[in-house]
Amino acid sequence: MAVVKIKNGDNTLLRSITGFFLVFIITGAVLSGAYFFLLLMFTILLLSLNEFYRLFYDSNIQPRLTLGIFLSVVIWLSSFLVFLQSVNWQIIIILIPTVASFFYIELFRKAPNPFINLAITFMGIICITLPLLCFTFIAFLPNPTQAYQPLNILSYFFMIWASDTGAYIVGKAIGKHKLFLRISPGKTWEGTIGGALITLIVAFTLSYFKIGILHNNWITLTLIIVITGILGDLTKSLLKRSLEIKDSGNILPGHGGMLDRFDSLIGSAPFVFSYYLIQFF
Repeated sequence: MAVVKIKNGDNTLLRSITGFFLVFIITGAVLSGAYFFLLLMFTILLLSLNEFYRLFYDSNIQPRLTLGIFLSVVIWLSSFLVFLQSVNWQIIIILIPTVASFFYIELFRKAPNPFINLAITFMGIICITLPLLCFTFIAFLPNPTQAYQPLNILSYFFMIWASDTGAYIVGKAIGKHKLFLRISPGKTWEGTIGGALITLIVAFTLSYFKIGILHNNWITLTLIIVITGILGDLTKSLLKRSLEIKDSGNILPGHGGMLDRFDSLIGSAPFVFSYYLIQFF
């Protein structure tokens, strides 16, 4: 996947069209049942990991793309099956020789910076695979052994979309005060606050109709999603700025890459999952 170098300007119409089709595909997959949702998450995982690793290829760093994706699949499948109580937890032991093999394989390569390559490989798993795994778990709470709960996921997506879209629109309209100029000069305090307020309205509406949100704790859940989502977005921006690129890819016209579109979800999912665990267990 080609890396898009920094350039000025954007395409609001193209962004809107892509966003519409993305919402349509995600909503359809989530509502179509557990298997379609898992296929959606598996696709997002593979595309995001592939994109993440390829970002570093122009920096004389060679993360182990195939091995990283293989380990991610092993982690994702084994952990998910244990979470659903479909298999015994001892299956997780397979991760020990799998991780160790990464170091042994590196002994026979002649690539420069072997431990930096390994570090970036494992960073992709920590920063992408584990958060997406947490997000997948949310679809099966409060009781993992019972029915798939699509409204948990759909309400989460609605709040992420409300935060991102609201921040973008309000920031474009009245944004003046930079949120974090050193890392992301396009983000403003006005946009951030506007996005948060719109997300609160969406969350209240969802909780009022009991659509996938804990009715008595919608404010807390909103704050977790907005704050950690913004931090996830800024972390992704820090990565792109350090690599001197504008977008992480070009798979989504008008939006950039998978990491550009799902950074807020990846940043917030571990915290939201932890919050659900506290509430349910």
